[in-house]
Amino acid sequence: MVSSYKRELTLTAAGLSLIAVSYGLARYAYGLFAPTLRTEFDLDGGTLGAIAAGSYVAYCLAVVASAAVTARRGARAGALAAGTTATAGTALIAAAPNVVVLALGVVLAGASTGLASPSLADAVSRVVRTTRRDRAQTVVNAGTGLGVLISGPVSLLAVGDWRLAWWAFAAASALVTLWIARAVPPSREKSERGLPDPLFPPATGRLLPAAATLGLASAAIWTFGRDIAVSVGGLGETESTVVWIVLGAVGLAGAFTAELTSRAGIRRAWSAGMVLFAVATALFALATRSLPALIIAAALFGAVYIGLTGVLILWGTRAYPTSPAFGVGAAFLMLALGQAAGAPLIGFLGDLTDLRVGFLVAAAMALLGVFFAPREATTTYNFGVRSLSRVSSVPPERESRAGRA
Repeated sequence: MVSSYKRELTLTAAGLSLIAVSYGLARYAYGLFAPTLRTEFDLDGGTLGAIAAGSYVAYCLAVVASAAVTARRGARAGALAAGTTATAGTALIAAAPNVVVLALGVVLAGASTGLASPSLADAVSRVVRTTRRDRAQTVVNAGTGLGVLISGPVSLLAVGDWRLAWWAFAAASALVTLWIARAVPPSREKSERGLPDPLFPPATGRLLPAAATLGLASAAIWTFGRDIAVSVGGLGETESTVVWIVLGAVGLAGAFTAELTSRAGIRRAWSAGMVLFAVATALFALATRSLPALIIAAALFGAVYIGLTGVLILWGTRAYPTSPAFGVGAAFLMLALGQAAGAPLIGFLGDLTDLRVGFLVAAAMALLGVFFAPREATTTYNFGVRSLSRVSSVPPERESRAGRA
């Protein structure tokens, strides 16, 4: 679908905003408020992790639903469902009178992210021309960093009244949902196809376990990053929130994933990213009482995590060139399954021994993820930014059209 540059820019900005409110606010702000929620609802580490796991499980179910809705009703329907769910989930958290309602709100908020990513990947693939598509995909994905960046100052402004912050998140989610209704065009092509054929092309043999290991490793900082800074590192509310703000601000660098991947290739980008990811996670455990070290670790984590999820998007769309929403959904489903397993495990280790042990286990999982980097490192094709590693077969006629776009 050929569209004007203004239309592409509007879609990209609206998509980035939807990712910001769904991931950065509705989903990952739970980790920012974990110390407050621990005190407010008298929660132990295992319960904090279990609630986070519920959010990730909801995400998994939502990914499957999003792929189906996008295929049948178009990307707009999935994106609107994501915004609506983010609004409802954050409002429920803000109003929660007890831990049961809190958990329901966290689960609902987490589901919004599973609805958002596949539908937006499909919208970008249909609206943005080939020469700008990879860049648009990774810019939209960087919305996570923007949301995390925004959540920090909001939490400081609402100090003493954490519910006010979550009401602000709900209002922001509602406004973005209205924007999405205008920015994402209704699809004129409703797919009547079933599942992709083949269902698991060769590239998924490494893509899916790679995504799962990233999920396992990332659960530590996303769920307990601020908690470990407060409960083990002894940081105050302002200092620990600054660490979170830095994580989000530097995470915006993930918008440049397409350019970096075009130079290094997906294999090298993934391998180097997972090593740096392990370093950031280990630094949280080994230098917990040092504010400068935690700031460095948070900055490294933010940039690398958003970059790696951007690589998963590019990897998934190449693994399923005719079903980009399915490819991104499959990768992010495994990412969430890893997080769902990792959050309660790390919380349990924290209760049993020390949270730092859980973080070191997460760092080891990140190193394991290096071994799942794609084998294909030499065959390339041009997508307008430079040449990118090819991890799936694309029909020659499709490839030639991409080169001429």
